[in-house]
Order: sequence, then C-alpha cells, then structure tokens
Amino acid sequence: MTDEQKAAYIMGQAAGAMARIAGMQAENAHRVSCGQSVAYGEEAFEKVGQDFIIHHNDVIGFFFHQ
Repeated sequence: MTDEQKAAYIMGQAAGAMARIAGMQAENAHRVSCGQSVAYGEEAFEKVGQDFIIHHNDVIGFFFHQ
C-alpha cells in the first residue's frame, strides 16, 4: 500500500468514527430532551478511536511498521 493509500484509509476510518460519534451525540441529546440519562458516557466515546484504530500510535505505526 502506498503512503497515499494509507492516508486515504485513515481518512476513511476517521470519517466512520465521526459518523459513529455523531450518532452517539444525537442519541444522548434525544435522551436528555426526554428526561432520561445519556446512553453514551466518556468511555464509550474514547472507545471509538480504538474501534476504528485511529489513536495516535496506531496511525504512526501504520506508516512506519508496514
């Protein structure tokens, strides 16, 4: 995979993570507006980076260890 392809893959992963986070935020806002507790806390948001493998060290490793 070229560096450009790697960058495109990472951008795709980031877009997927952003879409998931937007959905989580929308669900939290909906639940708050209904007087309920939020569905997603800080830990759930932090896990998104792990799920999409886009934490700093993951991205650096993708470019330098493959």
